[in-house]
Amino acid sequence: MFAFTIYVYGCQMNVYDADRLKTALLDRGWNETTEDKADVVIYVTCSIRAKAEQKVWSEIGRLENLYRTRRSPFVAVVGCMAQRLGNAFMSRFTNVRLVAGPRNLGRVPEGLEEVIKSRKTRLFLDDHNELHDLGCAPIRRENPWKAFLTIAHGCDNFCTYCIVPYVRGRFRSRAPEEIIEEVRRLTDDGVREISLIGQNVNSYGADFKNGYSFASLLRDVASERKLDRIRFYTSHPRDFTRDIVDVMAGNPKICPAINLPIQSGSDRILAAMRRGYTLEQYAFTVKMIRDGLSEVAITSDLIVGFPGETDEDFQASLKALERFRFDLLHSAAYSPREGTVASQMQDQLPEEEKKRRLNEVNRVQSRISAEINKALVGKTCEILIDGLAPKGKGLLQGRTATDKVVIVEGPESMLGRMVKARIDQAGNWYLFGSLLPEKSSAVGDASRVG
Repeated sequence: MFAFTIYVYGCQMNVYDADRLKTALLDRGWNETTEDKADVVIYVTCSIRAKAEQKVWSEIGRLENLYRTRRSPFVAVVGCMAQRLGNAFMSRFTNVRLVAGPRNLGRVPEGLEEVIKSRKTRLFLDDHNELHDLGCAPIRRENPWKAFLTIAHGCDNFCTYCIVPYVRGRFRSRAPEEIIEEVRRLTDDGVREISLIGQNVNSYGADFKNGYSFASLLRDVASERKLDRIRFYTSHPRDFTRDIVDVMAGNPKICPAINLPIQSGSDRILAAMRRGYTLEQYAFTVKMIRDGLSEVAITSDLIVGFPGETDEDFQASLKALERFRFDLLHSAAYSPREGTVASQMQDQLPEEEKKRRLNEVNRVQSRISAEINKALVGKTCEILIDGLAPKGKGLLQGRTATDKVVIVEGPESMLGRMVKARIDQAGNWYLFGSLLPEKSSAVGDASRVG
């Protein structure tokens, strides 16, 4: 049968799409192999920033000479970049034989086989009113104990800097019974932790007419007996409602870890971004969350160098970091995306100034993250051991319920287990701990950090 290699760029939704695509191909009899033995190399692509796209262009170019010589492997480009650029791939490279937008993943497996048999090209660009999805759960995953699960497609927010609504289409919730069935299939496969994902998970159910909401879905997923942990990404501050906090507070399976993108500390810039909230409205949401969830960890996203951002606007963002003290921050310099409103705005900032502001944001946030993490030294936490640590022989890594990475020493037989650990050291991004004996770990600890 045919053989493939798959590479993934970008967000968790792309990881989920890649795992489902891998599952579908393996179920059809394909083999996953190394690049030099593959019939096709598949790129699951991202368009959020120019750098992500440049990497894909470079990788396809690297394979072009090999294709001209051997007529193999050909390249398939799927996802957001595929939708945004379409025919441009085939115009530039002879090895690109299939291009498919994110709402056409269901057409990809058969399309790949048609390309191999006919040597013709296939172009599946999205009609945003239609959805040709893959009807499978991501059973073939890199991590056996954790899985992503997309609960909605697309986005209707149209923030002025963001390309997502143009490449992933309009918002559309998946049916709750379909999601619950996928949860069951994943837990039957050994998954202990599921992350519900979407461009804006809080909007889930907004397109239903029966009142079923994201809080309803959280409650139903948490009722699944075999599931140990539930996470979700990403939330929009405008749509984060008290009923979500209430459901989280009432169910220990739902991890008290929330990503709540602020994007800027300046009301003027937030309005220009079309975010739909002010700084004080954001602060109200943060207070609601922290009042309702005593051990919650809040992470955020922030963009520096948005068109027209003055030094006063930038200083407002730095003050917001000090005010809200996020556990972690995903920061980025503004990257113009063709077709968005912001890309046509005046007062685009020089790259050097954007870089300077980004460095300053990272310096401030590194200090805050270190201070928060150092306060956890000596406390006990429960972690799911989910992989080998990236560096260090005999080291494993796991995450607390509050989504902090903990490095511990232990045998590989601990993989996939939920264990207790004492925090011994703390860095900006990692905690370092010691596994507790099982008898000790059974004793409750008032200083637990998740």
